[in-house]
Amino acid sequence: MICTVTFNPSLDYIVRVDDMRLGVINRTAYEQILPGGKGINVSVVLGNLGHKSRALGFLAGFTGDEIARRVAQAGVDADFIHVEKGMSRINAKIKSAEETELNGMGPEVTAADIDALLAKLDVLAAGDTLVVSGSVPACLPSDMYEQIMARLAGRGVRIVVDAERDLLRRVLPYQPFLVKPNNIELGDIYGAALKTRADVVPYARRMQQEGARNVLVSMAGEGGVFVAEDGSVYESPAARGTVVNSVGAGDSCVAGFLAGLAETGSYETAFRMGLCAGSASAFSDHLATRDEVEQLMAQ
Repeated sequence: MICTVTFNPSLDYIVRVDDMRLGVINRTAYEQILPGGKGINVSVVLGNLGHKSRALGFLAGFTGDEIARRVAQAGVDADFIHVEKGMSRINAKIKSAEETELNGMGPEVTAADIDALLAKLDVLAAGDTLVVSGSVPACLPSDMYEQIMARLAGRGVRIVVDAERDLLRRVLPYQPFLVKPNNIELGDIYGAALKTRADVVPYARRMQQEGARNVLVSMAGEGGVFVAEDGSVYESPAARGTVVNSVGAGDSCVAGFLAGLAETGSYETAFRMGLCAGSASAFSDHLATRDEVEQLMAQ
């Protein structure tokens, strides 16, 4: 079983506006509505690659109902907790000469809601995978990641963490199976400018020394680096293509890695599939499909 957790899912309302101006009426030239959130993106791409997963998290209101409907429509097992107060957020992403985002707040999550989520995670056992990613909203305890990892400790669950700065660093003592910072996030943690793949390797190893078993570092146009728990280091340039939309590329990378590992058991293949899945999403206005990923892997 693969489960993903999205603490604050959204409906992403993506619009393109020619010559966006403030203070006047602007008309859209393109619009799209998608379920948003890092864990949800991972689940959708896993489904596109032929792998089932269960999406967990908190939803509320009519927007929450629509998120659940769209996630299920994508072929994902939507097992969200519906909370009573507030509504799931709508994030407006306005594409014009510059990109502008307006992100909603999200619902109010109670202690009982958190307990319900933790109870759903209790079904995970040895060999299962849990992906925990994204920020923790203000209504949740700041140690939410640590609570989850402490609860699952010793069960043999492979936990994947994709988070920034302190959220990521604080979980390293729990020995997550995989962490996926990008080079900027990794550099921010250790106070270094990491511009090349060679720059990244010693800091990925440092993250392993602090507890991470495997470290996958995505680097946009520079490709990526994977430092495995057996000491192997894999590096790759980026696939060739034109970036259309980078939203969800990192989540697609995580999904591609898990799919590749499940299919082959090879870290090298999983790493390549992860990078190609990330690129496939970046090169299109939708999340990566199997055909797109395989075309890039054949380059």
